[in-house]
Amino acid sequence: MRISGTKNMTEGEPLKLLALFALPLLLGNLFQQAYNLADTIIVGRLLGKNSLAAVGATGSVSFLFFSVSNGIGSGGGIVTAQLFGAGRRDDVKRAIVNSAYIMFTAALIMGSIAFVLVPKVLNFMGTPAEILPESITYMRMTCASVPLVAVYNYAASMQRALGDSRTPLYFLIVSSVLNVVLDILFVGFFGLGVFGAAFATMLAQLLAGLGSLVYAVRTNEYFRVDREHMRVDWDIIKRAVKLGVPLALQWSMIAISTTALQRVVNTFGAVAIAAYTSTNRLEQLVQQPYGSMSMALSNYSGQNWGAGKSARIREGLRKGFAAVGVFSLLMFAVMQIFGNNLIGMFVKDAEVIAMGGRALRITSFFYLFLGLIYVTRGTLNGVGDAFFSFVNGIVEMAGRICLPIILLGYTDIGVWCIWLTAGLTWMIAGISCLMRYRSWLKKKSGLT
Repeated sequence: MRISGTKNMTEGEPLKLLALFALPLLLGNLFQQAYNLADTIIVGRLLGKNSLAAVGATGSVSFLFFSVSNGIGSGGGIVTAQLFGAGRRDDVKRAIVNSAYIMFTAALIMGSIAFVLVPKVLNFMGTPAEILPESITYMRMTCASVPLVAVYNYAASMQRALGDSRTPLYFLIVSSVLNVVLDILFVGFFGLGVFGAAFATMLAQLLAGLGSLVYAVRTNEYFRVDREHMRVDWDIIKRAVKLGVPLALQWSMIAISTTALQRVVNTFGAVAIAAYTSTNRLEQLVQQPYGSMSMALSNYSGQNWGAGKSARIREGLRKGFAAVGVFSLLMFAVMQIFGNNLIGMFVKDAEVIAMGGRALRITSFFYLFLGLIYVTRGTLNGVGDAFFSFVNGIVEMAGRICLPIILLGYTDIGVWCIWLTAGLTWMIAGISCLMRYRSWLKKKSGLT
């Protein structure tokens, strides 16, 4: 019997299952990116390019601390999906509780460390003096929100592991609208600057998490646990940590590499930083369909792996990649034609618009490889091959650190090395993901 708030993905047409699961994820991710867009547009338009650069200069560092806590916590989602696919109801409840222990401990530790290290990290990155005070303010507020944002990330991860990608969406929509209203209120009317933009985002995401979690407890039987389910289960914790730590290391290495690239960006001044911030915000939107399909494949693969239906996994990945391939070609055309117009949404400065538009035309050539990364990585994570995430993180880190050195040292490409580095890194990482998946297939006779 199907329990409210769950979806069994071990039966039915794979493409339909993936599409129905991914669509709410995509909508939710787009609304979540509305947080970033609201901050960027409001800060850039109302406060100017220096404040926009200040917000952008903190993005990669903030991503580092968020990714470590979220990566560790994501292992619990994989374990929960596998147990749910296997039909082990009590173990699913234990996994939900023990995942909370892991997620909130990691978030509290990382948020505290990040808050203390903010000034030193930003100085190490070579953040320009004219934007340093605002960068410190914005990043410290962001770091303080790590444990609060973890509430939503935890609730959403557990609900998705049970096949429910809709409930997190509903609460995220409400909080996205609230975030935009608060941004305008705090920045535009109260004049709180970048502090107000960060506080608006923190408050909106906290409300989304609390609402989603309370609703899950009231409506989903798996979230209503007894005392026996609340005991620390070291077997589940070990499995979750074993899967989550490689994911955390992967994302932390990606974050470190983007931080290193941000340091290169900072050497080219405020115009380049503002252009880079704007292109990043747009490409975060582009990546949402990829990320949604990746998460759908991770949960789909996890449930089918737990149920012993491994042959369905290969079919799911093939159809998932076909979908993101079509989207990649569409986005390539959009960036080639409308790149400058899109950058113009964020800032009025003509120099920033020209640089950002050309940058988008460079990176859009590599979108297909970006999609390949997401779909193969999601599938491998779902079946428990999380160690490759660590390896793939090394590949991405090497690309973002080494390629600028090579391009600046042996060519006269100048500032454009920033965006060429991003595209070439996607290409190298995408090819390595495909090679790993093909190698993994050969070892799993059930998939051949």
